[in-house]
Amino acid sequence: MYGAGFQTYVTLNELTNHLCGISRPTHFRGVATVVTKLFHIVQPHVAIFGQKDYQQLLIIRRMVRDLNFDINIVAGAIIREPDGLAMSSRNSYLTTEQRASALSIYRFLLKARTLIQCGTTNASEIITAGSEIITAYPDTKIDYIVVCDPDTLEDVAEIDRPVLVALAVKVGKTRLIDNMILARSP
Repeated sequence: MYGAGFQTYVTLNELTNHLCGISRPTHFRGVATVVTKLFHIVQPHVAIFGQKDYQQLLIIRRMVRDLNFDINIVAGAIIREPDGLAMSSRNSYLTTEQRASALSIYRFLLKARTLIQCGTTNASEIITAGSEIITAYPDTKIDYIVVCDPDTLEDVAEIDRPVLVALAVKVGKTRLIDNMILARSP
């Protein structure tokens, strides 16, 4: 995909400045470039990107729109293991004990859903609950927990519309991501 002396990259200015882009500043430049090259070679009409990497999904949608690709980007639902852990090839790196700790990620998302549906509107309360749940388990280190706008990824302080609750957590040496779009009950 990258010949000798390769110099051309696809970059986005805003969406990459949030979530995983903060701790991995050049990651999405590589994603946008390789996906652009792939789209150019294959010329698909439809491409499916999973919601588990929600930021990547938004970046690809924005890139397709900005570069006038005639491609329908479809969001693939997060598929979960029976215990709730989001499916990922990275799960195979977890020891039995680490997998038990990794389940704190899904436990937090369920707690966030309950809090928001029951009327919690302060995003910092959701983030604090996440920190408490996840750090109560061994081998966990939080990269980020955010409550943000699902279209722009900008942080939201007050939950008055649907929000994306997203997080990245290292369990042992394995970095896991997960998210849910949540809204208050009517």
